[in-house]
Amino acid sequence: MKLGLHLRLKQTLAPQLIQSLKMLQMPTLKLEQTLRNELVANPMLEEVEQSEVELTDTEMDTADRRELEISQTTEKDPRLQEIDWDTYLNENHDFVYRGQSEERSGDFIEQTSAAQITLYDHLIEQLHLLKTSDEDRDIGEYIIGNLDHRGFLVTPVADMAAELEVTPERIEATLVILRRFDPVGVCSRDLRESLMAQLEEKGLDESLAYRIVERYLYELDRKSAPQLAKLMGESVEETQHALDVIKSLAPDPTQGRFDAGAMPVTPDLIVERVGDDFVVYHNDRNLPRMRINGDYRSLLKRSGGSSDDTRQYVREKLEQARWLLNAINQRRETMLKVMNAIVGEQREFFEKGPAFLRPLIMEDIARIVDMNVATISRVANSKYALTPHGVYEIKHFFNTGIPREDGEKVSKRSVKQRLGEILAAEDPSHPLSDQEIFQKLKDEGVQLARRTVTKYREELGVSPARFRRRT
Repeated sequence: MKLGLHLRLKQTLAPQLIQSLKMLQMPTLKLEQTLRNELVANPMLEEVEQSEVELTDTEMDTADRRELEISQTTEKDPRLQEIDWDTYLNENHDFVYRGQSEERSGDFIEQTSAAQITLYDHLIEQLHLLKTSDEDRDIGEYIIGNLDHRGFLVTPVADMAAELEVTPERIEATLVILRRFDPVGVCSRDLRESLMAQLEEKGLDESLAYRIVERYLYELDRKSAPQLAKLMGESVEETQHALDVIKSLAPDPTQGRFDAGAMPVTPDLIVERVGDDFVVYHNDRNLPRMRINGDYRSLLKRSGGSSDDTRQYVREKLEQARWLLNAINQRRETMLKVMNAIVGEQREFFEKGPAFLRPLIMEDIARIVDMNVATISRVANSKYALTPHGVYEIKHFFNTGIPREDGEKVSKRSVKQRLGEILAAEDPSHPLSDQEIFQKLKDEGVQLARRTVTKYREELGVSPARFRRRT
């Protein structure tokens, strides 16, 4: 054995960043549960009852500025600058999370339904059963938070890597692990990856069906079994058997197991009209109002300065409490900032109704609020806004603009609705191929690529023409 010094670079995720990302992705009901768990686990936190005397506006501004100064210092130096804890602990500051809801009057009816396990919770449970590092677990939770209701990954790997400040290779390595979770094919980026993962799970990664999916998946609706057999150099019988195997696979990783409609729906944000303007409120009326517990000072005094373990425990819990309050406040400010930008861009929708929803992409909002696109995606994921026209998922306000021959743009949602109408009117014995749908839309003036027609059809949950044929 030899002794020696070795230098090794290791990427780590700042705890405060991870705390903020986790809070941002949580809908209100999940956040409430998390905060109440923290109140039980961390003695440095206490709940402020509504009947208690709260800070005045001036005191709150002072405390907020002090907390912001400490937060900014922490962000500049991830190692945390040395703090004179004796002085800090004796300061007479209460860092408080006070909700916004008490600033507005009036109640609204929250519509809920019976809760059941969600895809997110199902995957998180499997992730926590793995023997892995805390950093890899954080990356896994971030990826799971960027899945849509079907289990497909909606955020590019490069964006996730930039947000977490890790390499794309590390994201890819975590994705390989997550795709082995139940349901098979989850965390895939498209239908091809999902079907290939399902075939691999069945031990068919070297089969003809696997090769057909890998090479010709998006041409299955335009090629017959004899044509595919010729391309693959196989017999028609073997090719038809491979097509039957592909037909038996689930088009969505979740396979309808996780019904989002059965989840409680509570608006995270509220948009109200006040005069000629629209005001956005954060719906945190059910969130506990928390502050740093002043009793920690007596804990330190009882230690008599002789117990380093006690003092270290109090310091760690106090730091965790500060991070938590910072993360909650940052979540609220981020969500309000993003929703205000959406209201500004979709003003006609809020004034006149759903028919006036205009094309809007997340990149547009990201530029307006000067944030990463992945952050906008996290704000929009699984969160709802109560508007003058009803409750809408925040994702509803984002639409890709599709150009028309007359130079105008029509929203992606309108095109998908028209595509669905075309499919509903087709002859079941002679279903329309993607090429035929493409031609119909083109005749109506919609400039859309055939590949995009396939993508929209899949998003509508409609199988290829070959699988829709009914004799």
